[in-house]
Amino acid sequence: MTELLQQVRVIDPVSGTDQIADVLIADGQIQAVAAQIANISADTQVRNCQGLILGTGLVDLYSHSGEPGFEERETLSSLLQAATAGGFTRIGILPDTSPSIDHPALVAQLQKQSSASPLLNIWGAITLDVAGKQMTELADLAAAGVVGFTDSHPLDNLGLVRRVLEYLQPLNKPVAFWPCDRQLTSNGVMREGANALRFGLSPVPASAETTAIASLLELVAATGNQQVHIMRVSTARSVELIAAAKAAGLPITASTTWMHLLLDTAAIQSYDTSLHLDPPLGNPIDVKSLRAGVRTGVIDAIAIDHAAYTYEEKVQAFAEAPTGAIGFELALPLLWQNLVETGEFTALELWQALSANPAKCLGQKLSTVTPHQKAELTLFDPTQTWKVSRKNLHTLSSNTPWFGKELQGRVLQTWC
Repeated sequence: MTELLQQVRVIDPVSGTDQIADVLIADGQIQAVAAQIANISADTQVRNCQGLILGTGLVDLYSHSGEPGFEERETLSSLLQAATAGGFTRIGILPDTSPSIDHPALVAQLQKQSSASPLLNIWGAITLDVAGKQMTELADLAAAGVVGFTDSHPLDNLGLVRRVLEYLQPLNKPVAFWPCDRQLTSNGVMREGANALRFGLSPVPASAETTAIASLLELVAATGNQQVHIMRVSTARSVELIAAAKAAGLPITASTTWMHLLLDTAAIQSYDTSLHLDPPLGNPIDVKSLRAGVRTGVIDAIAIDHAAYTYEEKVQAFAEAPTGAIGFELALPLLWQNLVETGEFTALELWQALSANPAKCLGQKLSTVTPHQKAELTLFDPTQTWKVSRKNLHTLSSNTPWFGKELQGRVLQTWC
């Protein structure tokens, strides 16, 4: 099929351009991009796209799949449908399934079950057990096609972290760490500060994250590993540490999650268990620093960290509910309205952090929105309103603080 998108706003973070143009797409390839395209075949489907956004496909670094083991939360099929509905053409699956993704056979099984769109990037587990003491067969997992390595829990054994950094160097795969000192976290459920005292919830000090990041950075400097990614950055001090490390030439990338850019601890006054996250939502200074970090490139990417749970699992006391929230279908509309429409971010800055930069963190590239390139694209209407309801979501779960609310902005189509 041949389609002509007329007068669409083209956002291309790969080439760094933001322009109004006509775009001709045929058989999965961009045929032409010009101010106006008049010479088209009779069977071309013409669409008036004034006011719409056409950008490179969105890329998620890491999210959780219910399948295998927790299909009542999310199946692989529903996860892929939700990602596509949210504008994502590539998604990363964390290894915290049951069984965990620690064997080539499970990698092959997931690859066989996945559809052609979106592209499924599978993370292989670093360790075989929850205690995190025994490494998986990293080379076998690499040969099976995992995109990189990470674990479902923070690694507190620094000797093991150093060995992982050394062993992975010849495999040319990224390794992602979630820096968190569980001894400092203790039984905390929200970020330490005035609101934690006000709401009567156990606090998590910022140092639970920053001390772990500092230790990791020292090990990266000592081993010289070229592909280390720091996940789930959530504090202002963490941004400072990462900025200093990058300025010193340390080869690292970093990401924060979309909800940590939008909400702070004040939101927890509702005690909505969808706001029980790990790491917890930050104080206002943290949110301000994270946003600045994304805009300046200190924080390379925005991750979705989609985590589906059943209604029964989340209907508990705040501290007892499992951590995490859904996000694939909500992230782009909410980020656009709260960051781009307010003028805090340019459209290119947001799209860079949701598209080209996450791909770079995985050692991948996206095609530019230019003629003779494959069409890996997302069409977004920033003005369409819709209600977050069970019938309007593709994910099987509804654990989000925006459930039942009306949002502005919705993805219309993806090409992949």
